[in-house]
Formats: sequence, C-alpha cells, structure tokens
Amino acid sequence: MIVAFRFLLPLLLVLTVIYLILSWRSRAMRRDKLETKWAEKGLQGDREAFVQRGLRRYDRSIRKKLLLGVYIVPLGLIVLLIYVTNYM
Repeated sequence: MIVAFRFLLPLLLVLTVIYLILSWRSRAMRRDKLETKWAEKGLQGDREAFVQRGLRRYDRSIRKKLLLGVYIVPLGLIVLLIYVTNYM
C-alpha cells in the first residue's frame, strides 16, 4: 500500500498541473469568445462587466466541472486495476 502512495503522490502533482493548464486555457478561450461576441454584436455599455458576467456563468457551468475528469478518469482506472488485480 505504501508503494501505491509513492506512485500516487507524483501522479496527483502531474494531474494538478494538467488541470491548472486546461482550466486556464479554457477560461482564456471563453474570455476571447465573449470579447468577440461583444465586438460582433456592437453592444453598448461596459465591455468588461459583460465579460465578467459571462465568466461567472462559465465558472458555474458543466464545462468547468467536466475538467475534474482529469482527476477522476486516471484515478478511477488505477483503483479499478488494483481491485481487479487483487480481488478477481
């Protein structure tokens, strides 16, 4: 079991870096889309407030939560592999 923890700690660090990069990239792409939408529609008012409202909606969206799959899929597969190896 200790061997599993020695393996999982670096894996968690790598997955965290991947999650942070994907999260930052996805948020930047959403910001670009909101700014493009503002320019295309020729909206009036405060552009930054429009973008901030859109980013708040993005933070509550399912797309943001799907990024947690970066953790769930690899760790779930490892748990499944350990279970199958030891108990089947």
